[in-house]
Amino acid sequence: MKRIDCLIASETNGHTGLSRDVKMNLIWFLIVGLVAGWLAGVLVKGGGFGLIGDLVVGVVGALIGGFLFSALGLAAGGGLLGSIIVATIGAVVLLFVVRLIKRN
Repeated sequence: MKRIDCLIASETNGHTGLSRDVKMNLIWFLIVGLVAGWLAGVLVKGGGFGLIGDLVVGVVGALIGGFLFSALGLAAGGGLLGSIIVATIGAVVLLFVVRLIKRN
């Protein structure tokens, strides 16, 4: 048990809770999801879905886009722009699938 405690302490710089890097990564992930959800809403529907709706569409889209790009052996480059591109493409795919389901 002491080994696990040491690992947790080293990951969080000795503090309880999430490390600064983890918090920053989470914030950037949410920002990318928000931008991607808004872009997908503009591309597919002609407008966004509100703050929470855009965030959900973008975050789920990021997961879908990451899976699709990985499965197809594609890469959009690293960094913020590449993440937004992948997440937006995944969010557009998500919105098309939702539309197909809603029509039937």
